[in-house]
Amino acid sequence: MKSLTLLRHAKAGWNNPSQRDFDRPLDERGRRAAPRMGFYLRTEGLAFDRVLVSPSVRTLETLALVEEGYGAKLAEIEDERVYLASSDTLLDLIHDLPDEWGSILIVGHNPGFEDLGMLLAGQGPARLMALLAAFLPTAGVVSLAFDVDHWADIRPGEGMLVRFTRPVDLDRSLDGD
Repeated sequence: MKSLTLLRHAKAGWNNPSQRDFDRPLDERGRRAAPRMGFYLRTEGLAFDRVLVSPSVRTLETLALVEEGYGAKLAEIEDERVYLASSDTLLDLIHDLPDEWGSILIVGHNPGFEDLGMLLAGQGPARLMALLAAFLPTAGVVSLAFDVDHWADIRPGEGMLVRFTRPVDLDRSLDGD
């Protein structure tokens, strides 16, 4: 059994028009949402063998604040391939994961995350499938389970959508993108 959790980075700002996309920091709502999502992951009992994270400023800030809410440092690996990756690139990355890792968290970006979730989720609660099909907001969490022993055996449509959680589901003041 393999478990994949996707965490889209928390809300980032566009305060400086000359700033590179890669260097955008979290805004105030993002700094409030990320630790809340970390606390949620802990209370749900989720544990991860490794965390792959895009090296962008907003994803690294998101992970640091998630760890604050989670109450522990997570075993992180920065991976440049996650930055603005397509669903195909992300699936290739997943296929290459070591099989001794059973549960992975990836912190990254849309549209690749939303597309990957839809590509892999073949079954799950109708309400969660509909929410995923609509939009994956910033700091949103998608968890999928696969009845395989090898990451390379994960195929489109074979995942079970276990959770789709948005910051607004946990705190109404975190409503928005």
